[in-house]
Amino acid sequence: MKWGTCFAALAALCLVAADAHAEKAAAGRAQRPGAAQRQDANAWTVGVAGGLLEGTFIRYAADLAKALDDPPNLRVLPMVTFGAVGNVKDLLNLRGVDVAITQADVLDHFRNEEAIPDIANRIQYISPLYNAEVHVYARKEFNSLKDLAGQKVAFNTPGSAANYTGEVIFKRLGVTVQPLLINNAIALEKMRSGEIAAVVHVVGKPNDLFAKFKPEPGFHFLPVEYDAKLSDYYVPATLDAADYPNLIPAGQSVQTVSVPSVLAVYNWKPGSERYRRVARFIEAYFAKFETMQQPPFQPKWQEVNLAGQVPGWTRYKLAEDALAKIRGPEAQAGDQAQLRSQFETFVTARNSGKPPLTESEREALFSAFVKWRGR
Repeated sequence: MKWGTCFAALAALCLVAADAHAEKAAAGRAQRPGAAQRQDANAWTVGVAGGLLEGTFIRYAADLAKALDDPPNLRVLPMVTFGAVGNVKDLLNLRGVDVAITQADVLDHFRNEEAIPDIANRIQYISPLYNAEVHVYARKEFNSLKDLAGQKVAFNTPGSAANYTGEVIFKRLGVTVQPLLINNAIALEKMRSGEIAAVVHVVGKPNDLFAKFKPEPGFHFLPVEYDAKLSDYYVPATLDAADYPNLIPAGQSVQTVSVPSVLAVYNWKPGSERYRRVARFIEAYFAKFETMQQPPFQPKWQEVNLAGQVPGWTRYKLAEDALAKIRGPEAQAGDQAQLRSQFETFVTARNSGKPPLTESEREALFSAFVKWRGR
């Protein structure tokens, strides 16, 4: 009897302890987010590499988050990063970066200088964005880019748009300078002290660095003349008094060039987790694009042509499908008919007095014509 009583008491104690442990575990589960909730939050989170706080990229990354964020269906996280070149490196290497804002000319850097294998297939684009203008701000004794030859010129920080695009433009125009890679705020202080001649900043206008800048006597923007050497990626542009009333006199403007920015994406394997995230991001981007063309979003969203093509880049298949869906078959048929009409006019003028083209020659020429019109 005594042994029976002991076993009964021990069993009762075990049951009480088990119940207490179960209650504690249940309380712990109630106090922390559920595993399913955490999994959902991570499953639909897309990281967007923006840029430096003083630049324009980060503002557009923030706009994307503001317009597209829809927890738990989609979470968009804008990231402060190092700019155009750095953002493509992040797309290639960082686990949390799925989409990035960069510039059209940057892919050449990875093809030619870093020799990244198959880069045009690995990094593709969703759509072109706005044009970023080249700002060259110099001390009073310098009146042209050629005057800067041999001088110390700041091109922002490593990996930034100014670091890459700025130096490319100077080299193509034959102006050799001593490049410094330092933060713009530090560079402006060195301009004031006479240590450097100019600061180069490649951003969408108007940019706060200059818009809110107290003008220094004689400091001014230098013109960047458009040249055939810049015809692959760059287009003529101006900086106007309306953009920078403190720095440009009323009614005047300064010639410069601009480069298209690009919403880039890593070419994720179909069916993978990150492919599904990007698919949801692209669906929301095209569905809510018109929202971003209204206040309070950045004004240059109004310049963006979703159907625009980027020379040297491949559009991501999901983006191509989304574009076709929103445009519809009638619009595409109308575009094709218009292209055919333009092509016929082109062929008539080109082949005046020459033997007529065969059907295969005509189709090959039309294909080349379509690609040329796309650019």
